[in-house]
Amino acid sequence: MKIDGRSFVISGGASGLGLATARTLISSGASVAILDLNEETGAKAVTSLGGAPAAKFFPCDVSSTDSVSSAVSAVTSWIKEIGKPLAGIIPAAGVGAPGLILDKRLNPVSLDSIDFVLNINLRGTLDVTRQFLPLLAKSEPYGPDKERGVVVMVASSAAFEGQMGQVAYAASKGAVASMTLPMARDLARFGIRVVTIAPSMFDSAMTAMMSDKVREGLQKAMEFPARAGQPEEFASLVKQTIENVMLNGVVIRLDGATRMPSKL
Repeated sequence: MKIDGRSFVISGGASGLGLATARTLISSGASVAILDLNEETGAKAVTSLGGAPAAKFFPCDVSSTDSVSSAVSAVTSWIKEIGKPLAGIIPAAGVGAPGLILDKRLNPVSLDSIDFVLNINLRGTLDVTRQFLPLLAKSEPYGPDKERGVVVMVASSAAFEGQMGQVAYAASKGAVASMTLPMARDLARFGIRVVTIAPSMFDSAMTAMMSDKVREGLQKAMEFPARAGQPEEFASLVKQTIENVMLNGVVIRLDGATRMPSKL
């Protein structure tokens, strides 16, 4: 899929992996719709990306279907205005809320905590994707393969090796990984590909909240390179995923051979 002259939607695009992806796509000639909760952060992100028409911020709570619908309507109008057809949906909004399924006092994990993680990481990913897909399916086919675009979802190494306290997070990311192939099969007839990237520890707003002890423990589990991934490295893989039409229905681990231990 050609990036230049196309538009892309990135939820969670005002910071971290989403913002780095927006920057990489814009540098290749794309325009990016940034969906995020915090309007102040979103405005700063758009400014850092060069402003319109390269980027525009749209407030969106991915856990609210009505909020996503409003964003779809606004983005659709913007895409018509700038004349760059939609070529990709990148639902990158995500959260973590650690909690043992049963703590030492025999208290089960809060269902509110589970719902919070699942509503953003899983339901939000599905809702953003499904609501933008009709717009993507209306894009004119491109190239000899008649491709219309690509969905790039974000899982995590926790989808495969969830640690203690990550039941809800691992469930949400495991579900994203599991739905990659069936979604690719559903969308094949429209010329739309689906790829999921599963990063290990990357520098982001979420990992910035980790304690030094947790960060050091995770680094000990890394093979090479023995460091956190950089957002630009994630963005580079997104770009390659968009451009390589043979990548479809697959979950790509981006982890430097890291395999997470049970506990730190």
